[in-house]
Amino acid sequence: MTQAVAVHPLFSPWGRFGLYSFFVDASEPAVVDTGIASSPAEGMAPALEAIGRRIEDVRWILLTHGHIDHVGGAHALWELTGRRARVVIHKADAPMLRSRRAHVEEYLAGRGRYLGDPGGEAKVAAAADAVVSGEMEPGRVVEGGETLSLGGDVTVSVHSVPGHTPGSVAYAVDGRDAVFVGDAVQVHGAANGFPGYTDPAAYRASLAYLRDELRPRHLYLGHPYRRADGTAYGVELDAAQAEEALTRSLDIESRVAAAARRCLGAGPRETDSPYAPFASVAEELGYTGDPTLEPSPFFTSMHGYRAQHHQHA
Repeated sequence: MTQAVAVHPLFSPWGRFGLYSFFVDASEPAVVDTGIASSPAEGMAPALEAIGRRIEDVRWILLTHGHIDHVGGAHALWELTGRRARVVIHKADAPMLRSRRAHVEEYLAGRGRYLGDPGGEAKVAAAADAVVSGEMEPGRVVEGGETLSLGGDVTVSVHSVPGHTPGSVAYAVDGRDAVFVGDAVQVHGAANGFPGYTDPAAYRASLAYLRDELRPRHLYLGHPYRRADGTAYGVELDAAQAEEALTRSLDIESRVAAAARRCLGAGPRETDSPYAPFASVAEELGYTGDPTLEPSPFFTSMHGYRAQHHQHA
């Protein structure tokens, strides 16, 4: 008989954002993503206690990607399990688990080029110091294609879905069509109202793979990503909602890509606009969000299109 597997969202507050992790209630329980340093003790532990589970019984920590609000609590959670849980992350994002400095380097190489904040490096470094609970070596580095056993007949397959980050992965509970994607499905973005991805071509390919190959009946998102009217999907989507979110994400990427191509073809221009040198993209798309708010998805994505444009020039 197939073992039933319950999934429980675990909410942790953080500034403008709500951070979500997910508890997979198997024989060897797993937590998908870990929020920030305070999340395990302040969000996860009481939430698990409320459903009769203990944080020290977690045996797998599955990280969907390396961003600070998904790996920041990994070391703290690992400590609360008595260092018994295996921490899993993709090879390409593992440096962000191993080193706080890697988060600063990511900022400098991408969105930091456009924000015009001379103190930006110091701010990102301070944020990493504050919310990353500890630097650590992962227990298992994956690349996609692996199968993890959560005990009994419960297995989780690892799928590489790059785009948001180079090492973004989806974890699928086999035979149950439950898929955890972190931030690999952006729709219209979360609090900043714009989808964020470092590699547009990879992001698009990953969305198509999720929709057409994995076809989740239950899709778990890293944040409550939004529709065009600003309403949020929530973080637990059924099959119809999942297909809608994936299709809309593809449609939105197409519109952003077309605007970016026109801007880059004409040559990005430096102006007084806060969206410079991509002001025409914001104008064409009607985007009026604050591009300076971290994690600044507008400039993250625009830098990705610029790199793609230069690669094909």
